[in-house]
Amino acid sequence: MNRIRRLGVVAVVLTVLAPTAAAQAPSGAPPVPAPADVRATDHPWDDGSRVDLEWSAPADAADRIAGYKVYRSRTFVPAGEEGEKELERLWNEEAKKAVTLARITATKAILGDDWSGTAESLTPEQAQQVRDARAAAAATAEAAYDRGDRAAIDVSPLPEGVKQWKFIELIEPDRTSYTARDLTLGESYRFRLVAVDEDGNESAPADTTATVAPTREPFDGLRLYFFITTLIFCGSVVTFIAIARGGRPLKVRTIAGLEAVDEAVGRATEMGRSVMFIPGTQDINEMQTIAGITVLARVAKTAAEYDAKVEVPTSRSLVMTTARETVQAAFLAAGRPDAYNEDLIYYVTDEQFGYVAYLTGLMVREKPAACFYMGMFYAESLILAETGNAIGAIQIAGTAQPAQLPFFVAACDYTLIGEEFFAASAYLSGSAEELGSLKGQDVGKLLVAIVLLIGVVLATLASATGSDSIKSAVDFLTQTILA
Repeated sequence: MNRIRRLGVVAVVLTVLAPTAAAQAPSGAPPVPAPADVRATDHPWDDGSRVDLEWSAPADAADRIAGYKVYRSRTFVPAGEEGEKELERLWNEEAKKAVTLARITATKAILGDDWSGTAESLTPEQAQQVRDARAAAAATAEAAYDRGDRAAIDVSPLPEGVKQWKFIELIEPDRTSYTARDLTLGESYRFRLVAVDEDGNESAPADTTATVAPTREPFDGLRLYFFITTLIFCGSVVTFIAIARGGRPLKVRTIAGLEAVDEAVGRATEMGRSVMFIPGTQDINEMQTIAGITVLARVAKTAAEYDAKVEVPTSRSLVMTTARETVQAAFLAAGRPDAYNEDLIYYVTDEQFGYVAYLTGLMVREKPAACFYMGMFYAESLILAETGNAIGAIQIAGTAQPAQLPFFVAACDYTLIGEEFFAASAYLSGSAEELGSLKGQDVGKLLVAIVLLIGVVLATLASATGSDSIKSAVDFLTQTILA
């Protein structure tokens, strides 16, 4: 009963005070037909953020409709103490909006809709008249809300006429369905459709008869492409591993920098000089540092076989510990555990250029015959490479830092560029698992290249033809698959 009384009072207030929400058709013109049978259902196979809308277009005057405005209601208030607080907040918010609207309407009723002056331009009589009208209108609106039943809000939307509908989108006139996105999981919504003609006149609103709450499904249908891509990628890795384990050789192109490891260490042995290995300037949690340590294992094993000395100055203590373990294991695998000297693998400093100053001084004094730079490098790359070049050392570098690659390419004899550096482990070990993973990654890269090529072709066709369907495909590629 309180709810009915509340709605009645608010309806009277809004009828007197509020302006017409929709633009009406000119006198004598037929009204804009409203859409019929508006239905809202939860979108299947999604993450709980979408709702599907369907409706029937008016058959008698469909040619007059220029589009549909889609609105959604504010969400219902949850139950419990938290819901009561939210309910109070919403109620006060709507009350303030109604009071403000009432004051504006009362002012326009006295001064006219086109008045744009200031309060100082009013006569004392006009100013008093406006103040009285605004106060009376505000009191009437506040009284309507004070007498309202707040408990009714959690079972129905806020009072009709109050600004409760949020505009979502204006859609094409030939559509009879729409998917509302970015909704809150588990909260209930109502939806409203308003037909609009060419002149901007609006039809009567058509609302959904029931609320709908989006729910989360076990799988998101929009991510099906990701599932298929994962199957292709993982399947190719497993397949290539099985092929390699079966004894069939997997072809991997020759990487000159890795083939030159034996040459560089052999040259150091012939000259009676040491081999210097620098595993970058970052810590062991950096992937490039780990890739560099992998190459160190091969260099150390070759040095053990050739009876060469390997010196590894590091800029991180954890890298020092890892390098010691790696070199010791390599010497053990080569059958020369007695030749291992952990004092040749040591920590210098964390300071970037302090570390570089030590390395360049060491290179000038000791003149190593071979220098390896494997890891992440920054500004020190050119300093190290030029110093090594000046002393006549054979130099092999590897990094995935694009900005430093030109310096290594210019000053070093061999350079592992980007993914060649990360492929070093599989290339050097010949392990079936690592080679299978490497070939599987190639399939993934091929798949990405195909998708990019398709996207370029579709974008070109969309620009040339203006087709909406092709534009939709391009948007799906750029905003969903490649996002």
